[in-house]
Amino acid sequence: MSSSAHPLLPPLPARSISSAYFVPSVHEEHTFHPHPALASATKVTLQSAGVGLLVSAVQNALQKHNAGALGVFTRTGSTITLFATMGFSYSYFTSFTANQRETDDALNAAAGGCAAGFIAGVQHKSLPVAVGACAGMAALLGTFSAAGGVSFGPFSRVTRGQSLNLG
Repeated sequence: MSSSAHPLLPPLPARSISSAYFVPSVHEEHTFHPHPALASATKVTLQSAGVGLLVSAVQNALQKHNAGALGVFTRTGSTITLFATMGFSYSYFTSFTANQRETDDALNAAAGGCAAGFIAGVQHKSLPVAVGACAGMAALLGTFSAAGGVSFGPFSRVTRGQSLNLG
């Protein structure tokens, strides 16, 4: 008597080649997993604000002024907010678009790139610059995502949803 025919035991799952090797088959349907838009946007905002602080410090060091070290915040502090808002808008709109469309593809990155580019263009106080930056960043980031993203270094094998352990 096999275990699947026993009345007290649960039935055995169907075995396939992909389940034996933990590799998804090309014939299996991909299931979408929603992305936490605000959580990832908050994390990216803090990271991009840190990069903005670094860029602001370099700008402050290269300019001649008598504001001292606080010039990082008083003279070139708008760089920090620009980087933070661009990081937030890219991450939020990428996740939001993926959740609305229930798919992970390059169009999500293009939508996020358009939002970030629009923010960069608004800083110049010109709508044509904002629309052009939106189109340029959407094309750049959408193409980068469609091509596979980063394909070298420690980020080469990291997929969305995995964490990178550099320690």
